[in-house]
Amino acid sequence: MSAVRSAPPFLLQFCLKEKSGLVDPAQEPTDQFVALKRRLRRAARIPSIAQAASSLGGTIILGGEAVVLDEQGRCDFGALQQALGSKRSADESIFFAFDVLYLDEHDLRRMGFSERRQMLESIVPADSFGAIRLSEAIEADGDELFESVCEHGLEGLIAKMLDAPYRSGHLGDWLKIKCVQSDSFFIIGYEPSAAALGGIGRVLLAAYRGNDLVYVGGVGTGFKERQAIRLRQDLDRIKTAKPPVELKRQGAIRVQPTFIAEIEYRAWTHDGKLRHPSYKGPRERQDNATVYRIGREST
Repeated sequence: MSAVRSAPPFLLQFCLKEKSGLVDPAQEPTDQFVALKRRLRRAARIPSIAQAASSLGGTIILGGEAVVLDEQGRCDFGALQQALGSKRSADESIFFAFDVLYLDEHDLRRMGFSERRQMLESIVPADSFGAIRLSEAIEADGDELFESVCEHGLEGLIAKMLDAPYRSGHLGDWLKIKCVQSDSFFIIGYEPSAAALGGIGRVLLAAYRGNDLVYVGGVGTGFKERQAIRLRQDLDRIKTAKPPVELKRQGAIRVQPTFIAEIEYRAWTHDGKLRHPSYKGPRERQDNATVYRIGREST
């Protein structure tokens, strides 16, 4: 297995073309790739990455993650969300490339990961410090590496089979190993508070169980003032008198289950609630954020 440093769960596939920045794979001679049009449009909101992409040359599809780093060099999911709404902040975004799937009319997906990795290193040098950088790969004892990653406050690891071809989905070729759990949940209401930031004491969360939504607890920490104010405004626009989930929370404001939030937590309680949750930021529907499903591993 090869362990690759993890970033927030915000996956982009960039399609790069010399002198023209990002392109739709459907316009290329091959029809073997599905056009990720919504994600390509989103790339325009990160101009520094788009500009760096245009300098790579050739026609390339890279797999990687867009991140914003904090002062300690760790990925900051909340800062990434802010960057996507601000041109100035977007310039701080970095795209960490961890795979190459297509290069100059050649489909590379059937090659083993180690071979694709060698080709990637020839495209994005290891010493690159621009807007597109190479995600570090480490071959080491998994337990020792994982312990070190968690001690440094990182999210976790991605472990990949060195000889595995590229296949979409979770098929056992790679594993995401987290130090702290982080998943997406619907916000179904909030408890107002005059003393809390933005007037929100707690937001109330739901996950899927089968085709139904179930209440999984609330979160009252992790908010920044500007973020909390904006969240309260957004939720007040989607109030509903008919709650999507039965809530026995006196004074709670119910909202339609359309707003998705990324939540960090330590574990689940015996009665199906999140333990020590912390709010990280919103997930937009165009991100294809996957709402957590109880009884099945979140993807």
